[in-house]
Amino acid sequence: MTTLIKPFRGLRPAPGRAGEIAAPPYDVLSSEEARVRGDGKPWSFLHISKPEIDLPPDTDPYDPAVYAKAAENLARMTGEGVLTRDDTPCYYAYRLTMGSHVQTGLVASASVSCYDANRIRKHEFTRPDKEDDRVRQIEATNAQTGPVLLAYPASAAADALIAEISAGEPAADVTADDGIRHQIWVCNDAAKTEAITRCFDGMESLYIADGHHRSAAASRVAASRRQEGCALSSDYFLAVIFPHHQMKIYDYNRVVKDLNGLTADEFLKRLEEKFLVSPACDAVKPACPGEVGLYLPGRWYRLNLDPKLFSKDPVAGLDVSLLSDHVLGPILGITDLRRDKRIDFVGGVRGLVELEKRVNSGEMAAAFAMYPTRMDHLMAVADSNNVMPPKSTWFEPKLADGLVSHVLD
Repeated sequence: MTTLIKPFRGLRPAPGRAGEIAAPPYDVLSSEEARVRGDGKPWSFLHISKPEIDLPPDTDPYDPAVYAKAAENLARMTGEGVLTRDDTPCYYAYRLTMGSHVQTGLVASASVSCYDANRIRKHEFTRPDKEDDRVRQIEATNAQTGPVLLAYPASAAADALIAEISAGEPAADVTADDGIRHQIWVCNDAAKTEAITRCFDGMESLYIADGHHRSAAASRVAASRRQEGCALSSDYFLAVIFPHHQMKIYDYNRVVKDLNGLTADEFLKRLEEKFLVSPACDAVKPACPGEVGLYLPGRWYRLNLDPKLFSKDPVAGLDVSLLSDHVLGPILGITDLRRDKRIDFVGGVRGLVELEKRVNSGEMAAAFAMYPTRMDHLMAVADSNNVMPPKSTWFEPKLADGLVSHVLD
């Protein structure tokens, strides 16, 4: 019987080795950054998630040799006993601690068929080239090594089950270079795992927060293997599922290279057609929906959208959509956020100082500090079968790669 999630035999660091293995997610580091981070660390999971670091520096990260190296490195780490696989199917509790913020979720394998049927709901488009990359990685290693970040709607029962798992001593406890603490607990008790499976299977849906390309790739691999009559462990994909109310979305800010031929004064004048524009003495971190911080060289402004322009549509009502619809498109001529080279994006975890730096350096002409997308907005968009504009959400803290992987039998 297909269930929304199920336990699996996780591939994990051997006791005492988690600190040597845990690595940042594959998609937050460039190849060069990964090369530096992995230097002198033979057991870092970067050798599996960014295996080009073990090949000549000019190697194309999509070269077949890269995926072959990932498989070779995974075999080496399992062969040396640095990574070991649990004997029985387990669930795992995963706690992230970033300063005072704590979130505790469940590591599970999530159903591809539920993903295909939109019970595991999406809010972003994917790019074929990035999907292809993840498909090749899965096929080469015969494993899912990067978890999909999912959210579950508020459930006291699920919260209690996960809290029960995470009550004792963790199997892994790692504080990464960025100060984020990662803790893993193992649950191999059959009665508890069955209770967790039933609890989650009673939920109407789960929501992808981050990892659209990983889940899409898992779906493609599963479809291919079903056609070939292969074993069906590929019908589930690696996921970490947190309660939606614990997850933290930062602002995803925008910087633009030019003002589309306008002077700063002309640009401000155009903004006044739809916003209340107020000069500010300090950096502006928006405090409510419809408020935007604008930084021009040497000066911050607070922009408050005319309330009549708000939309109840789940997509059009997002702050990032309002900026696109009323500023980026009609005033600056930026309509394709995926391809236009005049715009870039800055995760809010970098702070407003990063926006000032990009503009003051002359690299950018203006920066927009955004109000963060909320989890209930993300879920509303997914429930309506719509997608968000590119770069709408920035989740922190990030999961680590290497603490639990899913081998495809």
